[in-house]
Amino acid sequence: MAAGVKGRGLLDIESLDRSEIEAILERARYFQLSEGIKRSEVLRGKMIVNLFYEASTRTRVSFEASMVHLRGHAIYLAPGDVGLNTRESAADVAGVLSRWVDIITARVFEHETVEELAQFSTSPVINALSDREHPLQAFADLLTIQEHCGGLPGKKLAYVGDGNNVAHSLLLTGAR
Repeated sequence: MAAGVKGRGLLDIESLDRSEIEAILERARYFQLSEGIKRSEVLRGKMIVNLFYEASTRTRVSFEASMVHLRGHAIYLAPGDVGLNTRESAADVAGVLSRWVDIITARVFEHETVEELAQFSTSPVINALSDREHPLQAFADLLTIQEHCGGLPGKKLAYVGDGNNVAHSLLLTGAR
């Protein structure tokens, strides 16, 4: 599954080319820095399900608030609500959810779970965090660099911290 453009999910940075990354950042900047998010009806009548196996205040609230601002609706499913890969396979969960919702957001422990959800879903799947990547955090970091450092071209980024999913996503976006 590819990423980044209308109708496709966002599983990883590797699936994106430079123009898609730039388009995502441009759209994010529009919604962040203008009244665009308050006027937009781009997701009117659309529904997102946030399937979060890893807790997150900021990611969950940003998805839910954004859906409201863009005139859509959000559903939150905690680990006990679904039993992903314990009570129900990822294939079954993806099939059921994609019958009811327009977008599936998954914040999971294993990247393979995001890939499996995407494989069996007819709705786009967004990786809100996995053990391999955290593309949304990389986009947020790049947007912050654009805002405070006058753009991205020519910038050098030093990452201080664990070599984790965020580091991996930043390395991949930087390479693009």
